[in-house]
Amino acid sequence: MIEQFLWVIFPYLCIAIFIVGHIFRWRTDQFGWTAKSSEFIEKKQLMIGSLLFHIGIIPVIAGHVVGLGVPKEWTQAVGISDELYHMGAFWVGGFFGVVTFLGMLILTSRRFTIKSVRELSSASDLIVNALLLFIVFIGMYSVIGTSITQPDFDYRDSISIWFRKLLIFQPEASFMSSVPLAFQLHILSGFLITAMWPFTRLVHVWSVPLNYLERSYIIYRRHRQNNN
Repeated sequence: MIEQFLWVIFPYLCIAIFIVGHIFRWRTDQFGWTAKSSEFIEKKQLMIGSLLFHIGIIPVIAGHVVGLGVPKEWTQAVGISDELYHMGAFWVGGFFGVVTFLGMLILTSRRFTIKSVRELSSASDLIVNALLLFIVFIGMYSVIGTSITQPDFDYRDSISIWFRKLLIFQPEASFMSSVPLAFQLHILSGFLITAMWPFTRLVHVWSVPLNYLERSYIIYRRHRQNNN
C-alpha cells in the first residue's frame, strides 16, 4: 500500500496539482506571475550563483530526459555500450551536477545569510531554495555515490521503466522496490517541488518578455528632465 501511494498516487497527484495550479494562478494572479528581483540588494553572489546554476542545469535536465525517456536498447542499438553510457553519466553528469550544486549553494546561502535579501524573501522562497539545494545534492550523490557503492545498479532497468509506464498510465510500483534510497529521495523530492511550483516564484520560469507586447494595460510614463 505504501509503495502504491509513493510511486503511483503521489506522482499523479503532484502532476495534477502542477497543471491545475498553474491554470488557477494564471487566471487569478497574472500580476504576481513574475519574480521579485533582489538584484538591487546584492549582485555579485547572485551573478555567480545564477551563472553556475544555469550552466549546470541545462545539461542535467538533458541527461534526465535521455536517461528516463530513452530505453537502454535504443542506445545499445546505436553502438553505445552500457559501460560507455555509465561512464558518461558518471563523469559528464557528475561534473555538471557539481556545477549546478555549487550554483544552488551560493544562491541558497545568499538568500539565508544576507539579511536584506532574507527580509525580501517569503517563506516559500526560503523553502524552495532549500528544497532545490537538497534535490540537486541528493541527485548528485545518487549518480556519484551509488556508482561507487552499488556499481551493479542500473537505473535504466528500474526507474526509467517505471517512469515511462507512469507517463502512459500503466504504472507499476514494483519497479521501484529495489531502487537505492538516494534515488528514491531524489525522485520524491522532485515530484514534491513539482506540486509546489505553481504557488511559488518558480512560475517566472515560464515568463517571456514578449508576453508584455500583448498587454494593453501597460502604462508608459515620460520622465521630465529637470532643466535647472
